[in-house]
Amino acid sequence: MILELDCGNSFIKWRVIFAADACVVAGGIVDSDQALLDAIRSVTALHLSACRMVSVRSEDETASLCAQLERAFGITALVAEPAREMAGVRNGYDDYQRLGMDRWLAALGGYHLAGGACLVIDFGTAAKADFVAADGQHLGGYICPGMPLMRTQLRTHTRRIRYDDASAERALASLEPGRSTVEAVERGCVMMLQGFARSQIEQAQALWGDDYTLFLTGGDAPLVRSAAPQGRIVPDLVFVGLAMACPLN
Repeated sequence: MILELDCGNSFIKWRVIFAADACVVAGGIVDSDQALLDAIRSVTALHLSACRMVSVRSEDETASLCAQLERAFGITALVAEPAREMAGVRNGYDDYQRLGMDRWLAALGGYHLAGGACLVIDFGTAAKADFVAADGQHLGGYICPGMPLMRTQLRTHTRRIRYDDASAERALASLEPGRSTVEAVERGCVMMLQGFARSQIEQAQALWGDDYTLFLTGGDAPLVRSAAPQGRIVPDLVFVGLAMACPLN
């Protein structure tokens, strides 16, 4: 069994797959290293043979998690590293090492699945878009606050905005004009995400017409589905790229 980890700024996405066929055995999202260790230990008949990881955390934080995994499960984590070119995709950043590894791996995964030009939009803590041309050239992309950041900033800096997560979930039952603060905030943030998606799609169409594939990934991708009905939702797109960057065979 192989443990795969996507370590973001706020959460860790994990899954355990069979080495032979990549069938998913278990997985989830946790908010701390200890919660990750506990979740992995709860997997029935666990026999880990390897681990691969992508991390946007600091080097010290990543090294600490790797050490904990080795102590707990006796596995050495293979951590994805930046590259100028990989699997037919050429990194488009002026300084290739500055491109976030989650974006790079999602671009690799998208290009691999599309077999041509693609636009990858990731809706996580931040909303990120990356463009890859048909010849594999990464053209760059955009980053803006995602749903969690927008919500947190409004709650933190506006004294009268106070509501819980359950209220936020109920508020997203529709996108009609909000008749309460929670509805106004939550629906407004979703509409900003949808506007971000539409603007990226307009750019992709200007570049390639309809000859490209749109991928939506990240935890909040379903919130923009109505604004991008042509998009293909691939929740584990980063893991597709991770397998390419860190082969274990």
